[in-house]
Amino acid sequence: MGVAQDERRLLTGLFAEVGPDAPTLCDPWRTRDLAAHLVLRERRPDAAAGILVKPLARHTRKVQDGYAAKPWPELVALVRGGPPRWSPYALLDELVNSVEYFVHHEDVRRARDDWRPRSPDPRRDAVLWKGLRTAARLTYRRSPVGVVLRRPDGGSVTAKTGPNPVVLTGQVSELLVHAFGRDRAEVEYDGDRDAVRAVRTLDRSM
Repeated sequence: MGVAQDERRLLTGLFAEVGPDAPTLCDPWRTRDLAAHLVLRERRPDAAAGILVKPLARHTRKVQDGYAAKPWPELVALVRGGPPRWSPYALLDELVNSVEYFVHHEDVRRARDDWRPRSPDPRRDAVLWKGLRTAARLTYRRSPVGVVLRRPDGGSVTAKTGPNPVVLTGQVSELLVHAFGRDRAEVEYDGDRDAVRAVRTLDRSM
């Protein structure tokens, strides 16, 4: 079983536990909205384009709202079942879903007051590190200063080349969550005070 399948299983288990109206870090989305987003992404390519293309966002929102209105057990079952065979996501599940499902699993976990960082996992973290190396260059692209992401073992990736570089150190999972714009990430900042402030307040959306 791959990382994508592991995270899908863990996330749907958490969905079943917390119910459809639990908070997420994708505020104002509740868990039903997040689940609907995941189903839309894998089952409605005609609507998924609106996630990134603003002129299509209205259609995306309409389709997503339709999924969100389904009975909660049915919606969770759609997420759990994964993409249909005809979907490109079925062929590329591990490649395109490992990071997606890990981050959204954390969106639900970290919205709870009792959340704790997960322990390192070499197999999982190797997959997430590959995804981070690609994604970080997009999410930190607006930074006015350099950004370097560093693992505890010293492995690093330059997310943004620039002046007054800031080094963020943390477990792979924490660096990934931070790179995707979530502030509930346990990372250490090292750099000039103003540069650190710039990175802390940076819009890290895709």
